[in-house]
Amino acid sequence: MDPKLVIALFIFCIVLLLFIGAPLKPMRWVGQGLIKLAIGALLLFFLNTFGTPFDLHVPINPGTAFVTGFLGVPGLVALAAIEIIIIG
Repeated sequence: MDPKLVIALFIFCIVLLLFIGAPLKPMRWVGQGLIKLAIGALLLFFLNTFGTPFDLHVPINPGTAFVTGFLGVPGLVALAAIEIIIIG
């Protein structure tokens, strides 16, 4: 293909995307997922802060933040139970 044609198609696609807009649903899902991960990490932080006198510490990493963020308080309780019962 002619390089001028490729550049023209590329510019046309950019202009079309600017006028129509990017698909908003996937961006909304990504944003909500990141917010849930942040909330999960915050809940884990509070669990570690208030659980220190009871020797309760759940590490804050993407996996535990994901479980806590998407499952909420039941996920936090499940992680605490796993820490107490299994890991000991």
